[in-house]
Amino acid sequence: MAQKLLITGADGFIGSHLAEFCVQKGYDVRAFCLYNSFGRLGWLDSSPLLPEMDVFCGDIRDAYGVRQAMRGCDAVLHLAALIAIPYSYHSPETYVDTNIKGTLNVVQAARDLDVSRVVHTSTSEVYGTARFVPITEEHPLQGQSPYSATKIGADQLALSFHKAFGTPVAVLRPFNTYGPRQSTRAVIPTIITQLAAGMREIRLGSLHPTRDFSYVTDTAAAFEAVLRSDDCVGEVVNGGSGFEISIGDLARDIAELMSADIEIRYDDARLRPADSEVERLWADNSKLKRLTTWRPLFEGREGFRRGLRETIDWFSRPENLRLYKPGRYIL
Repeated sequence: MAQKLLITGADGFIGSHLAEFCVQKGYDVRAFCLYNSFGRLGWLDSSPLLPEMDVFCGDIRDAYGVRQAMRGCDAVLHLAALIAIPYSYHSPETYVDTNIKGTLNVVQAARDLDVSRVVHTSTSEVYGTARFVPITEEHPLQGQSPYSATKIGADQLALSFHKAFGTPVAVLRPFNTYGPRQSTRAVIPTIITQLAAGMREIRLGSLHPTRDFSYVTDTAAAFEAVLRSDDCVGEVVNGGSGFEISIGDLARDIAELMSADIEIRYDDARLRPADSEVERLWADNSKLKRLTTWRPLFEGREGFRRGLRETIDWFSRPENLRLYKPGRYIL
């Protein structure tokens, strides 16, 4: 087991949960957070486990800073990225710099410092609209947004370091992770915060696309499972729940769990540009199960509803809800 972990993007939604998960598992965690002059550490600011982490503030786009952060670490869990899909349409260069150049900085430093494992974070968005379901790792890659195109590039760059230099890289491809702390640019927090704020006319984009939602602790457990599996080196593995649901059915499930009668209104601002919507995502997670000890705890329809209940409970607390702007579209 690797002892000293560098987790990039530790100040974000999944990263903060993963940092806490690894501390609780007994790892020595160095949390790489985006530098800012306010000294803010994103979601780690409110983490009771922050005192048990070694915080490094920097910028994933800076090769020197990444190398300094990685010194003394046995392994790297690389999550730092720009992920908001709509924002990538008008600022694609920032995605190239962060997602592709940032990944280059990570794998180059890992190679030079002889790090024992790099787990690189991909995304189900690299598959685009499913040509077959459930989606296996052999599904064609389709860049249907500037964001997904940069993640395809980053994935291939990371894997090339394994093939060209023997760098021990594994790629975890999470599907749609949800849970406490997620931004309202994602659909589940968008629905929950509107309902928790007393709104009953819910503004959404397309209702027919389907997604495979994974509760955040299952995603964190998948990272650790890939980290510990030698069989995952040089491989891409899907991290999905194996359960598919449409956005419309999702909204109705949340409304039922929150005992709310809702009316859904289309919001044109929330629609993706023509031909860019990913219509269907449904993960085949059998490879991850075969190569590791990972099993999702929030599996199937009932598991999904349990995860929704925990997410609703967190967002509905006044001290958490006040951190959000219900009903406002977040780019």
